[in-house]
Formats: sequence, structure tokens, C-alpha cells
Amino acid sequence: MPPIPGSGLAKGLAVTLRTMTKRTVTAQYPDVQPELPPRSRGVIGLFEENCTVCMLCARECPDWCIYIDSHKETVPAAAPGGRERSRNVLDRFAIDFALCMYCGICIEVCPFDALFWSPEFEYAETDIHELTHERDKLREWMWTVPEPPALDPGAEEPKEIAAARKAADKLQAQEAQKAQQAHETQQAQQAPQTEAAQQVPETKPAPEARQADGAQQPHRADGARQAQDSREARPGQAAEEEGLE
Repeated sequence: MPPIPGSGLAKGLAVTLRTMTKRTVTAQYPDVQPELPPRSRGVIGLFEENCTVCMLCARECPDWCIYIDSHKETVPAAAPGGRERSRNVLDRFAIDFALCMYCGICIEVCPFDALFWSPEFEYAETDIHELTHERDKLREWMWTVPEPPALDPGAEEPKEIAAARKAADKLQAQEAQKAQQAHETQQAQQAPQTEAAQQVPETKPAPEARQADGAQQPHRADGARQAQDSREARPGQAAEEEGLE
């Protein structure tokens, strides 16, 4: 069935009429900041401590807007007899946001979580050269990176958190074992001292106590003699009493 002449115009006018009847909403920017989604792509922040200069982000960038310079340093052996190792040291990390198309490939391919999205977008410049942010400026953007969203209740725990928890539990178990060994050693040292204290011989009486005993012995002897004299005197007294009768 051929279209009715003027149907397209009628549909367009219907859309216009519906829009005209809606309430107009004006964003009061810059007086009121917009509420951006949590995963907004504003600017890229650099967490320098996690960067190992693997160059993956620079190689995968389709615009070649990431510039990295580094050098190698020799790390001495950690233990006697070990061998020295070399590691990369970051000298420069810069992103040219005049060339960046905000695809996020650099953040996705980073194996050590050194790059993050920040929702900040107010970094326009009058000079195009100032849109090349060096590592100090990229580090400042890290303070504006929002916290990651919470995981689902049934989600698997991240490997980094699991490894950190395992290491913390192992260290805690080692400290508890050392404390137990120290407690057992202390008890073993105190046991001979306790036994020696229990086996101490009886102490001799003090000289004052001996003098007191010596002073009491004559009184005891006098009492015994008086008792004997009274027993000897009783038969004579009984005979006298009989003669009187």
C-alpha cells in the first residue's frame, strides 16, 4: 500500500507537539555540577607505585598519545650468595589529551592496575601543549578517582585481596607461634626456681628465740622441784593428822 501523502510531515509535527508540551529542564552548569555516572570517562589518573614500565599501554594505544621513558637499575642481592637483579625505573609518564580519544584501552590492558578513570572533565586549556599531562599531574587526578562499586554477594573475591588476606593470616600465625614459644621458654626457666624454693631446709631458730627458751627452762625446773617436795611432804602430814585423832 503506497504511503499516504503528507504522513511523514504529520509524524514529524506530532513529535514536535509532544516535545513542546514537556517541561523544559535547564542544567545550571557551572553553578551546579552535573551528576555523572560512576564510570564516566573524564580524565585518566596514574598510580605510579603500581607501574612496572611494561609499555603495554603505550603499545596498545591507537592514537599513540602515551609517552613513557625509563631506565634500568641494578638491585643488590637480598641474601648472601644471591644474584643481582635489574628493574625498570619510571622517568616519565605523560598522556596527551589533545590526541586521546578516551577509548579506555590503556586502562583495560594494564596488568598491574596503574591507570584509572576519573570523572573530572574540567581541564580545558587555552594552550594545546598544556593538555599533555605529565606524571605529577596524572598523580593528582588519582585523588578524584571514585571507589569501585561493590561486588555482587555471590561474586568471587578478587585475587589480590585473597592473596593479601592469606599473607596476613600467615604472618599472624607466625607471630602467635613465636609468642607461644616465648611463653613456654619462660615457664621452663621459672620451673627450676620454683622447685628450688620448695626444697629450702628449715631455718634455725633465731638467737633471741633460743635465749627465751633458755630463760624458761629454769622456771620449769623450779616448778618440778616444788611439785616433788609437795609430794614428799604429804605422807608426813597424813601421819600427823592420824596421831592427832
